[in-house]
Amino acid sequence: MKTIKMKTIKKQIVLKMACVAFALLSSTTYAQNTNSEPIPQRDGFIFEFVVGGGIISIEDSEGIQTFDKSQGTFVFPDLKFGYMLNEKLAITVAMPGNIYEFQDNDRNFGGFIPSVQYWVKDRWWIHGGIGLAIDSPALYDIKDNVNDDWNFGCAVMASTGYEIYKKKNFALNVQSKLVLGRTSLDGDAHRDAVIFNVGLGFSWL
Repeated sequence: MKTIKMKTIKKQIVLKMACVAFALLSSTTYAQNTNSEPIPQRDGFIFEFVVGGGIISIEDSEGIQTFDKSQGTFVFPDLKFGYMLNEKLAITVAMPGNIYEFQDNDRNFGGFIPSVQYWVKDRWWIHGGIGLAIDSPALYDIKDNVNDDWNFGCAVMASTGYEIYKKKNFALNVQSKLVLGRTSLDGDAHRDAVIFNVGLGFSWL
């Protein structure tokens, strides 16, 4: 009988300990939920600028420069404007820009690209579009009759990013971007570009 009573007492003790543990766990979880930072509501207009760098390959149909010779590039400028249609989807205009060297002059290969951005998860988004490619002299390196030509064509862009910090309507993200573009040159020639960038994005939305 004593053995049975001891087993019963042990079961009661274990049961009480389990109830206490469950109560503590529930209260801890509730406290974490109440103290956690609220998820920002995405609404209204979007503005973003990016700082970073990457690689660019330029090829001229005239054979002046080929894809065999890639070069490092830094982002300038890289802007995004848009409007949230709902909490996960936005229509945007992306303005990627990358500085590269061509015949001892600095030039900018970028674009004006209507696009859409979609948040797959709360912090992870994908972004892409097609639009106007722009090949122009860098604003600080314009030389009359040497580096003053502006060329236009078509560009395709795809990017993805992850928000590493969020507070109210501000988000800091790490992102990567791929841009493929072609612009028309004088004399029925063209210039192709392949750009891959990584950077930090500063977003207000």
